[in-house]
Amino acid sequence: MTQTTSAHHQGGTAPPAARFDAVVRAAVGQGVLGEGGPVAGFIDTEGVRASVGALHDAFAATPEVLHTFAAKACSLVPVLRLLADCGMGCEVASPGELRLAVEAGFAASRVVLDSPAKTREEIRLALALGVAVNADSLDELRRIDALRTPGTASVLGLRVNPQVGGGSIGPMSTATDTSKFGVALRDPGAREAIVEAFRERPWLTRLHTHVGSQGCPLELIADGVARTYELAEEINATLGVRQVTSLDIGGGLPVNFADETVRPSYADYVAALTAAAPGLFSGRYSLVTEFGRSLLAKNGFIGARVEYTKDAGGRRIALTHAGAQTATRTVLMPDAWPLRIGAFGPDGTPKTGPSLAQDIAGPCCFAGDVVAYGRELPELAEDDVVVLYDTGAYYFSTPWAYNSLPRPAVYGFRAVAGPEDGAGHDGPVTFATVRDAQSLDDIAAESGLAHADALIQRDD
Repeated sequence: MTQTTSAHHQGGTAPPAARFDAVVRAAVGQGVLGEGGPVAGFIDTEGVRASVGALHDAFAATPEVLHTFAAKACSLVPVLRLLADCGMGCEVASPGELRLAVEAGFAASRVVLDSPAKTREEIRLALALGVAVNADSLDELRRIDALRTPGTASVLGLRVNPQVGGGSIGPMSTATDTSKFGVALRDPGAREAIVEAFRERPWLTRLHTHVGSQGCPLELIADGVARTYELAEEINATLGVRQVTSLDIGGGLPVNFADETVRPSYADYVAALTAAAPGLFSGRYSLVTEFGRSLLAKNGFIGARVEYTKDAGGRRIALTHAGAQTATRTVLMPDAWPLRIGAFGPDGTPKTGPSLAQDIAGPCCFAGDVVAYGRELPELAEDDVVVLYDTGAYYFSTPWAYNSLPRPAVYGFRAVAGPEDGAGHDGPVTFATVRDAQSLDDIAAESGLAHADALIQRDD
């Protein structure tokens, strides 16, 4: 099953290649993208709402489910608040993400803390707030034993690694035999130790798994969830009581970066889970999901001005302000994280004309800072604009501070649909600031300016 992502066009679907054309034109025309702001991230607020709606629709027949958003996929408070307003919960994996979730307004009962290396202070805080905690190891359970008080409202679970194998991107595969996450379910003695851990802790009521992410096929993800479901059944049968009452089945739905269509869809995901674990949706267990990339990737893009073009060794290179500092994964692993590129003129209208193979390079001071190699695009020139599509998750929300390049501004937008006029324009586009661009003063302060003399002070 596939679907397009142009949900903000009411009453019809825009041509996929033109989904954000009016937004780019408006960003240039309104000065959001230009000399003073040569790179920026953009979030389609109506597209986000539509993606959340598709998720809820896919699980509509499930008796009890909490959908949480993986905060790491877009750790920006206004975006998190938008998702909370859409009825989402929040999955966090650090004290910083927990703080952002609190600031965004998520109720504690709708927040889940996952992390493979929680400190005692992190656990204390989570238990005090009443957010759910998934222990990542048996040792962490023993730490919780010492910190937990009987009156805590936190739902407590244990993450298991079903060891079902990896996908096409090794670093994104979390259910390999040697993954750092969870208790390795198929290791000798592990299954028995897990059952015993639940026997010793009547307050331990949840199992958690998260199988892979980008590059992992649905069948692999579903297999991991099915094995976790089977473990829950085994624990309850062995203990003779329905102690495990909920399953956190993680997220990890991959994103199609090849074109505009959404595949697999959330409906495809539910169908795969139903086939692998028919009892999962029976209501015996309440469910928690933790989607991130699949909700946001296609609802955002990066726009960047072309500062210069040059030829080197017979290759045309367009130098832009969007490189490894914002498209880190694509630059460091280009085969695993390829991005579609759009070419626009200085006025923000799509470029036309003969195609030319061009590299799209970034501003970082190392040779590999290239986001696309040999792409056939209309010939780019100084002051043109390039767009990196499908970058609404991870890319501009978690920038890399290489070369002390400033973090880009991020804007949410709404494209109001309307009849096209003679110039081919849709209705107006409005922008709202999500994050201001980082200033040079911010960079200096972050780099220790307040302690500038700390290493040269001498004893009198």
